[in-house]
Amino acid sequence: MISHFLNLEWKQYFRSAHWQKGIAIKIIMVFLALYFVATFLAIGVGGYYILKKQFPESDPLQIVNSYVLFAIFADLIFRYLMQKLPIMNIKPLLILPIKKSKLVHYVLGKSSFSGFNILGLFFYIPFSIVLIKEGYHTAGVLGWLFTMILIIQSANFLNFLINKNNNALIIIATILVGLIGLQNFGLYDVVANGGLIFDGIYANPIYSFLGIIALSFLYWLNYNQLRTQVYLDEAVATKVEEANAADLSWANKLGDVAPFIKNDIRLIWRNKRTKSVFLMSFLFLFYGLIFFTQKTYSDWPAMLMFASLFVTGGFTLNYGQFIPAWDSAHYKMLMSQSFRYRKFLESKWFLMVAMTSILYFLSFPYLYFGTDIFLMITAGAIFNIGFNSLFLLYAGSFNRKKIDLTKGGFGNTQGTSATQFIIVIPLMVFPMLLFWVFDTFVGYNSGFIVVASIGIVSLLLKNYAMNFIEKKYIKDKYVMINAFGKEA
Repeated sequence: MISHFLNLEWKQYFRSAHWQKGIAIKIIMVFLALYFVATFLAIGVGGYYILKKQFPESDPLQIVNSYVLFAIFADLIFRYLMQKLPIMNIKPLLILPIKKSKLVHYVLGKSSFSGFNILGLFFYIPFSIVLIKEGYHTAGVLGWLFTMILIIQSANFLNFLINKNNNALIIIATILVGLIGLQNFGLYDVVANGGLIFDGIYANPIYSFLGIIALSFLYWLNYNQLRTQVYLDEAVATKVEEANAADLSWANKLGDVAPFIKNDIRLIWRNKRTKSVFLMSFLFLFYGLIFFTQKTYSDWPAMLMFASLFVTGGFTLNYGQFIPAWDSAHYKMLMSQSFRYRKFLESKWFLMVAMTSILYFLSFPYLYFGTDIFLMITAGAIFNIGFNSLFLLYAGSFNRKKIDLTKGGFGNTQGTSATQFIIVIPLMVFPMLLFWVFDTFVGYNSGFIVVASIGIVSLLLKNYAMNFIEKKYIKDKYVMINAFGKEA
């Protein structure tokens, strides 16, 4: 029966019209996947020796164990935002004499082989092999590896239980930030005490079987939840949900752009993909912790500038590059209304500026790393507000790909084209190059002063830029209507 299911999915995938439309993007995604596989494999093989060289007095396995707890919570957040339940086209099968339990087991079993679960193995398996080669106790290493696999699979099924609950995401993110804060501010040694759990599993491999109990319980919960939904009447029934309208009266103070801003806020919060972009922008806020805490990057200030741009620019970069494709489903209706196109564009600009400002104020704790780092973040925020927001609006006039907002973010290439890849280059490379040139040949402070100055100049020239952008959108109005009218 499993082979029959796989055969059906194989035919469905390669016979779909979408397969033939996005071959170029799929090729890029394949190369990207191969890159991550090679990276994880290289870290898994060489990780032991790198840690041994950098920390000769410490046990590499204990170092890895010390950060596993952080990795678990980070993985859950990433899965929440990006992973979706791999449900096959189950409706046609419900009228066939196939046990519902087999369908459910297949769907859950298929999820165990997703890229989220496999990618981590390219680190853990080679790392375990190296440990055994270096003389570690074989049973202990295998017990440790078995535990890591169980944790990965448990995270997979736990995500399916909490995926629709925003409160769960807030709780997990709060725990992760809390653990990082306790460690960085010296209130509690999370690294040392967290590592003791996994050190104990290596010393006593029998404890790894506790993971089987946890995994079995999570699988059982998912099975019962999904089993109750696998009925034909549930599959074909039209779901009627009561719309909960938020009070957006405060936006009326913004004048003529208020109706567009209200619609954009509703669009962002009510659709899966836009909501993922919104929530992920707050994760980019912690991007600086990867760079600012590592001494390696202190000798490479241009990379710190790169991180500073992402700290406050997560929303601007991810949301802005798909303007106006977010409105592609109702773009024809919008263009039939009597309003000045300038107001529509200004609403998008206002959202990007507002989110960048919010993320900037939330970045104040980075003062802990010194005023130089925070000044760099400030320069990045000004550059995002002034230059990047306007540049993304202009680049949006070249978007011709429709987006289905009901679909999730991971693996969804709708709206993606070569344009998006070209856009990212000047947005990130240009300020980094400027910073490096002035930092190297003039002085450190001059680097972020120049980056901030470009943002300020762009902001002062906003009206002229918006007039130019508006004319470009009006010129391409009917071309975009025709493009967005096609199937995504």
